Amino acid sequence: AAEMVRRRPGQRAAIPDFSSRRDEIGELSAVLGNMTAVLYDRLEAIEAFAADVAHEVRNPITSIRSAVETLERGPEPAQQQRLMAIIADDVQRLDRLIGDIADASRLDAELARAEAAPVDLEALARTLVEIERTEGRPEIDLNIAATATGDYVVPGLEGRLGQVLRNLLDNAFTFSPPDSVIELGLQRRDDRVRLLVEDRGPGLPEEKLEAVFERFYSERPEGEAFGRHSGLGLSISRQIVEAHGGTIWAENRHDAEGAVVGARIVVELPV
Repeated sequence: AAEMVRRRPGQRAAIPDFSSRRDEIGELSAVLGNMTAVLYDRLEAIEAFAADVAHEVRNPITSIRSAVETLERGPEPAQQQRLMAIIADDVQRLDRLIGDIADASRLDAELARAEAAPVDLEALARTLVEIERTEGRPEIDLNIAATATGDYVVPGLEGRLGQVLRNLLDNAFTFSPPDSVIELGLQRRDDRVRLLVEDRGPGLPEEKLEAVFERFYSERPEGEAFGRHSGLGLSISRQIVEAHGGTIWAENRHDAEGAVVGARIVVELPV
C-alpha cells in the first residue's frame, strides 16, 4: 500500500485497515492511514493554493496588459494619465498580493518549526492598542473583562498572535464609519481565553459569516480603492489561530430591536 501511494501521488490510495487488531500491526495500520490522509490533504491544499494564486495574479496582469495596449495606440493626454494611474494601482496591488502570498506560504513551515512560549494576551493587546493610537487611530477602546484569575496567558508565538490581532483591528477600522469606536475585549472562560474585536460598521451578510475566512475573499466597503486588500488577512488569521489549537469565527452585533449594529470577530485560545 505504501508503494502504491508513492507511485500514484495524485490519487488517494487506501491503506489497509487492520485497526481492529490489538497488536503492533493494527497500531501501524491506523498510524499509516492517518499519516497518509494528512499528506493527501496537504497536497490538495498546495494545489488549490497554487490555482487560487494564479487566478488572483492574472487579474491585475490582464488589466496592465490592456492599459499598455491602449497606450501604444497613442491616446489623448488625459486618457494617458488615466491609464498610467491604472497601471500604477495594479502594480501596487501585485506587490501587496505577492507579499501576502509569500507570508501565507511560509506560515505552515514556521508554525511547525517554532517552539511555543507563554504569551500574555493582555500585555500584547495593550501594546498594540497604544501603537494604533500613536499612529493616528485614537478611536479604539480596550475592554479587559475582570476575572477571578486575571490570567490571559496562552502558549504560542507572540509575533503571529500579534499579526492576528493587527489583521482583525485593520479589518474593523476598514468597515467602521469615521470617528466610531473599535472595541477590543478579553475574557477568560475556564481554560479558554476569548479575544473579541467589535466594530460599528454595516455588519456582515449572514450567509458570508464563514466565507470571510476563505482565501482571497474580499468584500470591501464602498469608496475603498480596489485591490487595497489581498483577501488573505482573515484566512491567515484562521490558519494561525487553528495552529495554536484555537478557533475563530465572525458574528453580527444586534441592538435591542434586532437590527445589525456592527460585526464581531471572536478568537478563542486554550490557556
